[in-house]
Amino acid sequence: MTDAATSHAELVSGLIGDRADAWDVAGELPRDLLVKLGASGVLCAQVGPEHGGIGLDSRAGGELTARVGARCSSLRSVMTSQGMAAWTVRRLGGAEQWGAFLPRLTSGDLAAVGFSEPGAGSDLSAMETEIADDGTEVIVTGRKVWITAAHYADLLVVFGKYRGGATAVVVPARAPGVRITRVANPLGCRAAGHADITLDAVRVPADHVLGGTGLPLPLATTAALTYGRMSVAWGCVGILRACLDAAAAHTATREQSGRVLAEHQLVARHLTELYVAERHATRACEHASASWDTGSPDMAVDAVHAKYVASREAAEGAARAVQLLASAAASDGHVVARAYRDAKLMEVIEGTSEICQLILAQHIRKPAQHTRRKVQP
Repeated sequence: MTDAATSHAELVSGLIGDRADAWDVAGELPRDLLVKLGASGVLCAQVGPEHGGIGLDSRAGGELTARVGARCSSLRSVMTSQGMAAWTVRRLGGAEQWGAFLPRLTSGDLAAVGFSEPGAGSDLSAMETEIADDGTEVIVTGRKVWITAAHYADLLVVFGKYRGGATAVVVPARAPGVRITRVANPLGCRAAGHADITLDAVRVPADHVLGGTGLPLPLATTAALTYGRMSVAWGCVGILRACLDAAAAHTATREQSGRVLAEHQLVARHLTELYVAERHATRACEHASASWDTGSPDMAVDAVHAKYVASREAAEGAARAVQLLASAAASDGHVVARAYRDAKLMEVIEGTSEICQLILAQHIRKPAQHTRRKVQP
């Protein structure tokens, strides 16, 4: 981890302290904490210094994300949301929009990104939200569901249909016609501010439409989803590290039949599998970040691979940690109980495990179609 990433990781660790479990139980993160972290650049760490950010590359940003994810997945989820918003502005917007919105995201304003709808979850082609031209303004109408950090957001980056294609528009969260309704009792990342958003003919300036034109839907959404998948994957590495630390500490001190648990072979097997899971997820994330940082054409599929591997390993690893700690991890307020719920949610968000499998399978087939040899008679 770079010196900048290390110093920011230490800042976050100090601010979190031992409060993450209480935040999870209460279902709320302190807004002053989020604003402070936003103003420090931590929430979207890959934004460059020219826009007030700290300019980390994907590898350093990923390690920072893992450090936060090990302490509090709800806070890491807000980081993912803020980073996705900034990356969407950067990829789809123009220079004037970078100057208008990116400094807000590195100075304390909070953002959420709206993809999913009641009838468009994994299948974003079913998206119904409309962004309609109306002179110097656009009118945004639609509904988004399960939007991370929307409860805290000042700005909403909303994807919708536009000019025969799709794009994203930046909507002030308090604009007339916007209604944000908190999701009650989410399974995981309880303090991440998940909410549903209703947009009832919301008017915003036309220059809030990123890029100002309609794009093919996959092109419009892939940029944000790729960033989100990378962030979730590194966050899962953090979950695994937290589980491994808790399991190692517990089994090194708890005795059973005259020996500490770690000396029992079946327990040692679980610990080994948990360690291997953390290593497996970390290597997948490191590979994906290398693709990102070098501009590899495989960047998007490597991010899908990392997210699939890391979320699967986190869900299985957290279950192993629960098994190892038994009743000690079976109640709210324990890091492993929190990890168990949070990790399962990671297999769903930013593309379910099944969607990831389909994308990876398509990637396998594409080169095969070009390299398939003719069978000689």
